[in-house]
This record gives sequence, C-alpha cells and structure tokens, in this order.
Amino acid sequence: MKLFENLKQYWRQQTGEDETPLDGDSPAFFASFFVHLAILILMGLLVLPEHKNQVTLTISQVTEEKLKEELELKVPEEFFFSEQPSEEVGANSVGGVAVALSLAPVVADVSEVPNHQELVEDAVVGNVEVNNAISVATGLNYSQNQVVKGAAGEGETGAEGAIDRITHEILLSLEERKTLVVWLFDSTASLVPQRTAIRERFDRIYKELGIIEASGNENFVKHSDQPLLSSVIAFGQSVEAMTKEPTANLSELKEAITNIKNDDSGTENVFYAVHEAAKKYAPYRYTTEEKPKPDRNVMIVVVTDEVGSDWKQGLEPTVRMCRRWAMPVYVVGVPAPFGRQDTMMKWVDPDPKYDQTPQWGVVEQGPETLYPERIKLAFSGSKLDDDPIDSGFGPYGLTRLSVETGGIYFAVHPNRNVTKSVARKDVVAYTSHIKHFFDPSVMRKYKPDYVSVQEYDKRVSANMARRKLIEAALNPQLQQMESPELKFVKRDEATFSNALSEAQKQAAALEPRVNALYEVLRQGESDREKETVLRWQAGYDLAMGRVLAVKVRTESYNAMLAAAKRGLKPKDPKSNTWTLKPDDEISVGSALQKVADRAKMYLERVVKDHEGTPWAMLAQQELKDPLGWKWEESFTDLTPMRQGAGNGNAPAPANDAAKMLAKPPPKRPAPKL
Repeated sequence: MKLFENLKQYWRQQTGEDETPLDGDSPAFFASFFVHLAILILMGLLVLPEHKNQVTLTISQVTEEKLKEELELKVPEEFFFSEQPSEEVGANSVGGVAVALSLAPVVADVSEVPNHQELVEDAVVGNVEVNNAISVATGLNYSQNQVVKGAAGEGETGAEGAIDRITHEILLSLEERKTLVVWLFDSTASLVPQRTAIRERFDRIYKELGIIEASGNENFVKHSDQPLLSSVIAFGQSVEAMTKEPTANLSELKEAITNIKNDDSGTENVFYAVHEAAKKYAPYRYTTEEKPKPDRNVMIVVVTDEVGSDWKQGLEPTVRMCRRWAMPVYVVGVPAPFGRQDTMMKWVDPDPKYDQTPQWGVVEQGPETLYPERIKLAFSGSKLDDDPIDSGFGPYGLTRLSVETGGIYFAVHPNRNVTKSVARKDVVAYTSHIKHFFDPSVMRKYKPDYVSVQEYDKRVSANMARRKLIEAALNPQLQQMESPELKFVKRDEATFSNALSEAQKQAAALEPRVNALYEVLRQGESDREKETVLRWQAGYDLAMGRVLAVKVRTESYNAMLAAAKRGLKPKDPKSNTWTLKPDDEISVGSALQKVADRAKMYLERVVKDHEGTPWAMLAQQELKDPLGWKWEESFTDLTPMRQGAGNGNAPAPANDAAKMLAKPPPKRPAPKL
C-alpha cells in the first residue's frame, strides 16, 4: 500500500490537486488486476506435452516420355464437325437414335457428339474409307457391332465384279433386316452392254442370297414379308420407274431392265433420280415418321458412265435426302481422268448391219475434285493436252454421294491394269481411253476432299499454296511452243536474220502468259513448306515445276535466237545451216540457269516423294525434255536441182475389178454419249 501512497503524493506535487486517480477503490482494482495477470502468465508458461504429427510426403516424378504422351493426348490436333443440320442426321433426325447409332464409329449407351478423333495414318476417319477392301457392311443402319464406312475408288475391271461385291453388301444387310434394293440405270446407249451384263447377273444374285428357295416358304407368302425386294428406275433427261412397285419376281426385274429405252439426249439427271427414289421409298425405310422404327434397309445402286448433268445443283440436296433416311448409295461408275473434265469414249455401232469402224465421242467423266487442282499445260511440242490417265478415284459428285451416305463408288474400266499403259487401239468398245492406271494402295493417301463447297473453300483458304494452285488451275489451256522452228539455213545475212526474227515471235507471244501463270503460283511459295497434306504438296510442286520448265525453255529459245542474230561463228567454214537441239546446259545467262535449277528441284521432289502417283508420272515426263538449247552446224547444198525429163509412160489402166467390189455397210454417226 506504501507504493500507492507514494504515487498519490507524487501526483499532488506535480498537479497541485488533492484528488488523485488512486483515491477510493482504485488501489484494490489495480491490485486485483496485476494478480490475475500474473496468474495468466504463469499458466501460459506451463510446459504442455509435445504432440508430434508425422506427415509422410511422397514426391512422384513424371518422366519426360510420360509427360509428352499425356500432353499429346490432351492437346487436340484437329476437330471434325458435322456439316449437316441436326434435324437431318443424328439422334434428332427422322431416323432418331437408329441413325445416330449407324453414324457413330463406336456405339455408346448415351448419344454423344464426337468432337475429336485421334488421327492415325491409313486409319478410317469418321465414316470414310478410301481405296481399301471392305469386308464389313458399309451402309447406314447395318449391324450395330460393325463400323460404318463409305468408300471411294474401288477399282473393278467389269460391272460384274462390282455387282458381286454389292451382292455381298445385300447379304450383310439382310442379316440385319429385310432389304429393298433400288436399281437406277443410265439409259444412254453407251450403257447397253453394262445393263445387259447386270441383267444376266440377277440370276446369280438371287441364287446366292437364297431368295428363290425362300420364296416357297409360307413365311414369305405376304408381299410385305418378302426379305428382299427390288425396284428398277431408268434415268436420262427424264426419270421413269420401270417397275410399278418393288418386287421379288426375278423375271419381272430382268424384263424391266430389258425394256429400258435408249435416251439420245446426252443428258443424265442422276442426282434428281436418286433424290426422287429416296423420297419415294422412304416409307419402306421406317414404319412411321412420328415414331420411327426401322422396317427395311433401303440400298440405292446407280449404274452410269458419266458425272451426271445435274451434279452441281443436285449434289447437296441429294446427300441430305439420302442421309436423312439412312439410304447408302452404291455407284457402278467410271474412273475420273486425272485433273480433267472430258475424255474420249470408243463407240462401235451395236447393230452389225452398220459400219463397225470405231468412232470416238467426248464424254464428261471428271474431274475427281470439286475444283480443278491441276494446271492445263500441254507438253513440249504437243498441240493437245497429254493422254488422259487415271486419277485413282471417281468423279467428285457421285463419289462424294457414295462416301457421305456410307456406300461405295466402284470405278469400272475393262482395261484396268497397273503394270502397263493402254494404247488407244486397245480400248474396249463403249469405254473411255485411260492410258495408265495406278495402284489403289498407293493412291489411298491422296484422296480428294469429299466435303461441302463451304468446307472445301475453307480448307483451300487455310494455305496460300492451295489457293494459288486452284487459281492457276482455273486458267485456260496454256500451250507450249507448237513445233517451234529449229532449222535455219543461211543463204545471206538478211534472210537469215529475218528467219530468226520470225521464229522469235512465237516465243515472244508465249512468254507473258507463262510469266503471268508463274506469278500466280509464286505468291503461294511462302506457304508451301507449311503444307502437310500429300495431295496438295504434289499438286503445287508439279504445277510450279512444270511452269518453271516452260518458262526456261521459252526464254532460252528466244535468247538463243537473239544471240544468233548478232552473229554465229562456224567451226567449219563450209557450214551454212544452224539447228537448235534440246540440251541440259543453259548457255544464255546465269539467271535462267537458276530458274532451271528450281524447276528441276520441284519436279524431282515430286518424283521422289510421290512415287507411283499421277503427279510423279507427269513430273518424269516433263524431266525427259531438256530445258536448254544448243546450236549444231551443218552444210546444206543450195545448188538448184535439174528437173527430170520423165520417161513418157502412160498412166496405169484403171482397175475395173476393184470397182466391182461390194459396197461397205452404211455408217451411222455416234449418238450423244
């Protein structure tokens, strides 16, 4: 308490006041406060028992290989989106879940939209398989344990082989459910042999499928219960149903094919025919539209030898219609000539009363792509484009229809042989001239883009090399120098110089067109190394290599003539004739030599990287002709020849016996093919 009293005294001395903050109960309060504070401090200082928590820390290190693998799995390389509206395909279509199952590579319990698929070389992507033998069902809504595919470029030597393959597809379809096969025949005269061959093949189809035996069974008495029904439709400028209703009567089917009349209009509206057939037979596909339930598989088989006159306007709606009702389209067609629209078909009058001399008519059987991807450039010394060669695929429109509906395109040609060339004289009647065919196993990696116009344009725009290749390919046919003047006889300086100047005119006229084409392709050169698709690589390199080769030949020819006008020094004083010979050496400047080196680089890269393809064949053909020129001197005797006196013999007497020979049979012009 003495402490408090001392504090009070100190307060009074300092302030001069009698009352202090320590008067009253304040000392007791502070005393109690300090006591409790001391107790709390002592309690806090008490030693508590140490409680050790042992934590086990495990560090897992991911190897570099494992990390790389996980990253590759998580980062998508490419996305695929459906190009069809949801109301046309998938679970929301008329076909409902059944179509969703048929379109999916893997059947899942829950319908999902696949956003990404890992790509493996030579693997089937989506529902497309190209140039590969298929041993499973290919149409939509087939067996649920099979992967659905569409195929392009299946090569056959005859329609019978294609029909045998389709017979197998029908058998697989029948294992799933009853089936209706709709046969659409091109009614042009050139299809008479194929229609006949297929008609005779119907016997084998029905025997192999066992339909004739099964038709006597009581389970198949009712028309609607027939396991296999068929219908025949003819198309040309118009469409005609040759069977009133689908039938299982073999004789009726064969008679329907026999009764198809030839259409000489030259118009084949095949896409309209397929579209209307799909719409007509949709009720056979599903029992009701409100509650769709698969009733029959419906397969459409088209037999034709052209691209179809209506493919540009009819392709998209026909694809949508067939996909909507899940109807695969099989086409027994022709191979498309590589990078070109037309080819020549051999025609022999089917009536032996008329002249049997072969005639040739123009037919439209290509190209194999939506837009041309090959420049129109004749080879050196040729007035026409090169002989047609096989593209490895069918024409774009019909092939895409087959691919997108899950069918198969059969490219039928009786002269198909990948080991040797086909001469024009050896072409089988009623078929086109295709000089060379290619191994389908090689061409598999070079399939065209079977996508919509919008998607194709999008893919082309993704790379400048693609864009400029298409732009160059759309240019008109470009001729090289047609039979350029190579021999010059020097009678005197004036006439010699004038002859050289006249020869230069052809080269001078060609140079601007070649340079313009080169400038187009040159703009895509910066994106060439970014290109990863083999087909686009080969197409751009071939185009650039060929244009550069023509540029060097033309400009070096012009330069050689210009140098000759300035004077040529003969090694032999008697020489008075100068002849230009093709040569590998470029003797008129280092600039042209560099261009020649670039041309060879492009062409040789095509030969090396794309062996066994049409691009490599054309590159090799271009490399056979040297790019430069050289002068060779010789002597020409300019002494005028004396006119002969003649022997005065009378003309030979007329051969009256020859005139008495029988007249040849009359000749009819070939119809529109």
